[in-house]
Amino acid sequence: MVLFLLIVIALAVLLYRNYKGQNVAKYFQEQVQIIYDRFAPYFYKVVREKTKELGQEYTAKQYAIQVLFMGGFAGVISYLYFYNLIVTVIYVIAAIAVVPYLSFLRCKRVYSEFIFEQVQVYTTNVIMEFATTQSFVKSLEGVRDSGVLEDPVLSDVRYMIDLAYQNGSIDESIEFMNNKYPYYIVKNMHQLFLQITKEGATDAGESLENMQLDIDTLVESVYRDRIDRATFHKKFLQYGIMLYLLVMLIQYMLGRENYIALLDKPYVVFLLHVIVIFDAYYLLKGEKYYNENVGVE
Repeated sequence: MVLFLLIVIALAVLLYRNYKGQNVAKYFQEQVQIIYDRFAPYFYKVVREKTKELGQEYTAKQYAIQVLFMGGFAGVISYLYFYNLIVTVIYVIAAIAVVPYLSFLRCKRVYSEFIFEQVQVYTTNVIMEFATTQSFVKSLEGVRDSGVLEDPVLSDVRYMIDLAYQNGSIDESIEFMNNKYPYYIVKNMHQLFLQITKEGATDAGESLENMQLDIDTLVESVYRDRIDRATFHKKFLQYGIMLYLLVMLIQYMLGRENYIALLDKPYVVFLLHVIVIFDAYYLLKGEKYYNENVGVE
């Protein structure tokens, strides 16, 4: 352990000497960014870039605080469980390694919320445009030119229009959009327009109004679900942290000396590792649930 600390200190001194007059923290940030650009999955890059555009990406300071909190919490808990510095260092490294995954989940949630809002705007405005134009393709063109949509939905609407003119029908355009955004409000709206187009319905005003009411109801339920998720998330984290802190209660009941004596037994150490890993898995599953499938029916 002493050797490990000496190596860390030596690396810090070398970096300071080599980059004297520069911001060492900035250098580390640049190196992390290079590694991220090289190895991060494509979808991760997409959602993170959109999160930046929306102004919801964490700053370097916020990421540093998250790393310090994760590493510090893992260090305290693992030391209280095992009273072993080597094991503590391993758990600290493992906890910090989870930070990029948590960042991905958060960015994915932000991206999912953005896409759902864009889908809402798309369906609502196509219905409104159709009331005037009585043409699905003309409605798409009106929404495209209105400036209410952003990429990637805007680009997809442009592609729908190109497909419609290329094929002389809206079937392939609708199939493309249904596969790209599998929300039931999208599929139901497209099905309605298919019926109007193919069956030549003359009075679809009531059906369109009902469709608009369905969209409004869905949007209200989705936003209510977000509030419920946020409340659940806060309580879930509190509960997860309390599970970890139960070791303090056990030590209080047994006595610290008796607890440390138990650590000499391999099966006790094994069970403690199982508890730590299971609790970590439980927390990660909760984070995954909170951040995924936002707005999806």
